Amino acid sequence: MTTGNSRVKEARKLSRRSVRSERRLFLADGPKAVEGALSVEGCVLEVFATPAATDQYAGLARAGQAAGAPWTLVDDRALASLSDSVTPAGVVAVCRFLDRPLAHLLDRAPRLVALCADVRDPGNAGTVIRSADAAGADAVVIAGSSVDPYNPKTVRATVGSLFHLPVAVEADPAAAVRALQTAGLVVLAADGGGEVDLFEADQLLAGPTAWLLGNEAHGLPDDLAALADHRVRIPIHGSAESLNLSTAAALCLYASARAHRRS
Repeated sequence: MTTGNSRVKEARKLSRRSVRSERRLFLADGPKAVEGALSVEGCVLEVFATPAATDQYAGLARAGQAAGAPWTLVDDRALASLSDSVTPAGVVAVCRFLDRPLAHLLDRAPRLVALCADVRDPGNAGTVIRSADAAGADAVVIAGSSVDPYNPKTVRATVGSLFHLPVAVEADPAAAVRALQTAGLVVLAADGGGEVDLFEADQLLAGPTAWLLGNEAHGLPDDLAALADHRVRIPIHGSAESLNLSTAAALCLYASARAHRRS
C-alpha cells in the first residue's frame, strides 16, 4: 500500500488527539510497542509494516497472525506518514484505547499508584508509566490537563509498559485524590519543600500509597498538594536545584516498592 490508500489515510488521522478521542483508537509505533499491543487480547486492529520490517520482525508478524490482526504491507513513505519518529522502525499498529475508569482500578485494591496531575511532557508521562511498571505499581492515573497517554511520543516512551499496566484518565485531579483516599491509599505529594524526607519514610510507605506528581515547570498547585496526606521531599545532597519529574517519580515509586517488600 502507498500513502494514498484509504486505510493508511484513516490511520494517519490518529496523529490528532481529537480523532483519537473520538474513535478511541491510537497508533503504536515500533516493535516494542507493537509487541506489547499484540499481547493484549483484542487491542490491535491492524498492523502496517514495510517488507523489510516484516522480514526483520518475523516473530511479530507471526504473533499478529496468531492474534488475528491483519498484517498489511506498505511502502516506506506510507509507513513514515504513520510514524513521528525520525527513523521509523517500519512497523505501526492501530490499537484500541486501554484505559479503564478509576473506580474499576480501585475495586482491585491497589497498593501502589502514580497520579500524574497536569504532566504535559509526553516523554515524562511515558517514562512515569514505564517506571511505575518496573516498580510493580498497580496503576497510573493521568489527570487534569496532562498529556494524552496515547500521544505517539508518550506511547513510545513507555517502551511497551502502556500495555502491561492499568491506566485511568481523570478530568479532575482533586477528585482522583479523594477517590484514592476513600479506597484506603495514603496520598503522598512529591514536593521539594515537603515535611517528610523520602529516605526516612519507610513506615509511612509500608502501606498502600499513591504518589501525586505535578507539572514539570510549576509542580503541584498549593490547593491540590494540600489535599495529600503528606508532602514528601527527595533530599538534594549536591548542588542541583531539583530533579527531573520522571527521575523523581522513579525514586518515589521504588521507595514505596522497597518498603512494601520489607513489610
